[in-house]
Amino acid sequence: MEFIIVIAFSYLSGSIPFGLILTKIFFNKDIRKTGSGNIGATNVLRSGNKYLAVATLLLDALKGYLPVMISMHFYPDKIQIACLMTFLGHVFPVWINFKGGKGVATYLGILFAMSLSLAILFIFTWVVVTLIFKYASVSSMFSSLTVLFVSILKDNIISAINPNLKFDNDINQILFIFFILIIFTHKKNIFNLKNKVEKKIKI
Repeated sequence: MEFIIVIAFSYLSGSIPFGLILTKIFFNKDIRKTGSGNIGATNVLRSGNKYLAVATLLLDALKGYLPVMISMHFYPDKIQIACLMTFLGHVFPVWINFKGGKGVATYLGILFAMSLSLAILFIFTWVVVTLIFKYASVSSMFSSLTVLFVSILKDNIISAINPNLKFDNDINQILFIFFILIIFTHKKNIFNLKNKVEKKIKI
């Protein structure tokens, strides 16, 4: 029963399409018909309202953060499934025919729940890469890879210094899964980058 509760709560929390809801309320239009058609903060930014884009980013991150924190408190042995189902809820929301966003903001919220230092690393890397290349997709993929690499490297370095220390590899496993999923959700962007038609974001 606990397993079902975690799956249901995490998925339903992650599936709330805040980008679509906010643009419907304030613009009275469907964000899926704007720009890339994505319901995430980057596409909301393309609609011309930075404040609404920030609100979407924060709410999408919050819906990643809360289910994981609740799971940590009540069901600590089911944190990985909470992380995964929250992310999948955003990418495949039942409310809009399983066509959601790319999951980056939700992933960031999950990172904040799991590791503050990795969340800050993700933000720093994303900002730097975006300032250089101006592609949100490149920043998201590279930042998720950086977080995974640093997490694995940190554990290996500390283990080499003190072999008696034992690490819980759950975080590295879920970070690897998220990296693969983020690559998957950005497959269209990868195609666009290859064909040099990917849109840059205005900062």
